[in-house]
Amino acid sequence: MEINKSNSNNKTFKETLLNGFKSGLNTTWILAKIIIPVYFFITILKYTGILKWLSLKLAPAMGIFGLPGEAALVLVLGNGINIYAALGAVASLTLSAKQITIVAVMLSFSHSLFTETAVAKKTGISVVIVLFIRLSLAISSGIILNLVI
Repeated sequence: MEINKSNSNNKTFKETLLNGFKSGLNTTWILAKIIIPVYFFITILKYTGILKWLSLKLAPAMGIFGLPGEAALVLVLGNGINIYAALGAVASLTLSAKQITIVAVMLSFSHSLFTETAVAKKTGISVVIVLFIRLSLAISSGIILNLVI
């Protein structure tokens, strides 16, 4: 009787392990479809000079947060698409630990604005209030962290 129970547990463990492995591969594939193209897109922008041009134009606004102009692209991707697109952009840029921390905290408040605002609307919460709170928290946290760190 004990032997059958052991074989059953062993089979369950193997099935669980296989299911976990398949789930992990699926998640990796989903994330790779977002992160890798964004990484290459930002790298192409870097080598064509477009990123430098954008960086110069956006540097004054991003300076409030202690970020270089190209970090605006990270914030736009994180807010417009999702946090994984921002991760792909960050990986292709050369940001300091302070700058990455500021971007990460800002995006923790305001990532995936379109998707999450639509979800909030379905629950009956005011879209204007949700956007105001999330963007205000992102902006104020960026300014405060720039001053504190």
